[in-house]
Amino acid sequence: MSRSPSSPAGPSQRVLRVGELIRRNLSEILAQGGLHDPDLDGVPITVGEVRVSADLRVATAYVLPLGGANRDGILAALRRSKPEIRHQIGRGLTLRHVPDLRFEIDETFDRIEATRRMFADERVRRDIDAAPSETRPSDESGDAAE
Repeated sequence: MSRSPSSPAGPSQRVLRVGELIRRNLSEILAQGGLHDPDLDGVPITVGEVRVSADLRVATAYVLPLGGANRDGILAALRRSKPEIRHQIGRGLTLRHVPDLRFEIDETFDRIEATRRMFADERVRRDIDAAPSETRPSDESGDAAE
């Protein structure tokens, strides 16, 4: 019995393992600074995650320059350098074919900060503080919790 590539269980262990290997190799390549694009020279870039398609043909790297500055410029430079990066990653993998690389800005830190700001809002704090007493279920004896 074969599993469909889009199974609801999520990515396979192999897909996750390949994504992590690509992430590590990409991080090393960017940290070494050996790329021939001057826009990437000396710019620390965080590789938060690499998601690989089920067929291992496409790998999307979620990256963020340190401090979040010049996101669009860094993204454009990475896309220009894709053939060179892909070649270097291929040397560190034992796959028959190196996945096509795509680069996207990692929005995780922005979402975390937006969530923090939301929870710091006085109206949200008031609702959070009030919620437990309103949603507390009654106990077995029939007395309502107050």
